[in-house]
Amino acid sequence: MGAGVSSIMGPDGEVSYGDSGLGDMPESCVAAVLLYLDAPEICSVARLNRAFRGAASADFVWETKLPTNYEYLMGLIESGEEGEGEKRGWLSKKEIYAMLCRPHPFDGGGRKEFWLEKSKGGLCMAISSRAMVITGIDDRRYWNYIPTEESRFHSVAYLQQIWWFEVVGEIDFLFQAGSYSLYFRLHLGKPSKRLGRRIWSAENVHGWDIKPVRFHLSTLDGQQATSLYHLEEPGNWILYHIGDFTVPSESMELVKLKFSMTQIDCTHTKGGLCVDSLLVYPKGHRPDKDTVVSL
Repeated sequence: MGAGVSSIMGPDGEVSYGDSGLGDMPESCVAAVLLYLDAPEICSVARLNRAFRGAASADFVWETKLPTNYEYLMGLIESGEEGEGEKRGWLSKKEIYAMLCRPHPFDGGGRKEFWLEKSKGGLCMAISSRAMVITGIDDRRYWNYIPTEESRFHSVAYLQQIWWFEVVGEIDFLFQAGSYSLYFRLHLGKPSKRLGRRIWSAENVHGWDIKPVRFHLSTLDGQQATSLYHLEEPGNWILYHIGDFTVPSESMELVKLKFSMTQIDCTHTKGGLCVDSLLVYPKGHRPDKDTVVSL
């Protein structure tokens, strides 16, 4: 039986019928098939044999997986990381794709990051609360920044109590054509650790069930979206969906995007809220960890 099995295996271990096997396929034919696969699938089939390994590294295959604005994205990386410009000339398209899938700051202060979603190559972005304009942030009676491992930026803005709640920000960025969704990442209560275990305090949490918070986005070309939510689920990070915007296929201009979160009914105070970041994802992408709330 062992001899029978070995007779149908090629020299690299792939299945062979007669005198031919997968290893005999021309790399150009294999590469043509790989064009229809997502990036993780290409990396998986590269383990099959030499022909697939060679085709899976071809620049023209990975060129189709890169976003159309990848030159702009690489320029942002090079401007923020010394020596990256020289290195880029030696990178293959596969290596460029892998580099873009890692988070990169693009504002000089580490308060804004972008990266590509590994499977489809869609652009993702995170904007720290430190890059936003928060009413009362300089008055420690109302707000302060607290360190936490639960934020990619290692700190969040924590609201103790306030009458006028307002957080605004903006983005100027060259997005690839497509549709994108915006989310605010929020947490009712103050998270911390004790003896290595996660805990959270409900102290100061109040006022969010009386009137809804208004979330809003607008673009320079007239797109707008508004959502109203009562903030709920203390002790959990929640992604509140603000709305979506679309970049037309013919656009090669920076998208000017404004976003805000307000609750300015001064008949009551509200507090006990952590504001982490604004997140931008390709429309339809589902984040793995946090709960998503959407209308």
